[in-house]
Amino acid sequence: MREFMIRTDLALEAKEQYEGESGQIKELQGVLVETSFLEGTNGNLTKVTILNKEGEQALQKPIGTYLTIEAEDLPRPDEDYHSQISKELSRQLLTLLPEQTRKSILVVGLGNREVTPDALGPKVVEHLCITRHIRLANLPTFLKKEYDISGIVPGVMAQTGMETYEIVKGIVDKTHPTAVLVIDALAARSTKRLNTTIQLSDTGIHPGSGVGNHRKALTQETLGVPTISIGVPMVIDAATIVGDTMEHLITALEEAHMVQGLNQTMEEFEEEDKRQLILELMDERLRKMYVTPKDIDASVEQISFTISEAINQAFAV
Repeated sequence: MREFMIRTDLALEAKEQYEGESGQIKELQGVLVETSFLEGTNGNLTKVTILNKEGEQALQKPIGTYLTIEAEDLPRPDEDYHSQISKELSRQLLTLLPEQTRKSILVVGLGNREVTPDALGPKVVEHLCITRHIRLANLPTFLKKEYDISGIVPGVMAQTGMETYEIVKGIVDKTHPTAVLVIDALAARSTKRLNTTIQLSDTGIHPGSGVGNHRKALTQETLGVPTISIGVPMVIDAATIVGDTMEHLITALEEAHMVQGLNQTMEEFEEEDKRQLILELMDERLRKMYVTPKDIDASVEQISFTISEAINQAFAV
């Protein structure tokens, strides 16, 4: 049944999904959730901390801290607004990396630069203020902070024939960064979070997991140094959209008194059973389809600048 589970890379959505399935009858054990309003951004910051194995099993996410910035206006081309988001993102990034781990940061831009929804990581690296080579050469610099930033875009296995882990691990072993920062596009459960949500985590990342491609994880355990991930949901699977549309349609029909009792019947289904039903009704070609907004090219370009500026503020200028 795991093939039919609603996929999401966001810990916040995993928590919401768990609460929905349990009907909020019991408290979510092993998980601490804190939410605060972000001044100047009209957004929220939610901190989900998975404390133990019980919380890990409930949310199907590794033990660690997940910071989620929700900003509905993120797709809007407003430089002042994006500047505020960059400042907040920079502050939160530094909370996940203690001072002793900031000396040398390797930024890894995951994804395929030829596929727009998957190009976030490579785009962020393009816009970074790379400083490691300057400091190694002892060149004069205008930079305010004495941290080294290096960057790599490892591509995808179809382009290189190598696991991303193999490439990154080789670089880590050779250049000895004190921390790794991984940037990747994510998959979401809700359409409202596409291009409007940024997640930071100190648990690293499993490349491709949101769309069912499981690769070796990039984590502190596998790389040997603290590994922070930053991701933005860029895609959602077609089955989720169909399921949400069906629920809205049933509600509308009941409110119009055209059908009765169907909503109550659907509520009796478990989430996995609902998804199984939806997949059986869908055309087979649609079952593995992922959807992205039509303005994804502009969003990727804009959000990549926002994230790169946050990294630059934290470790360079």
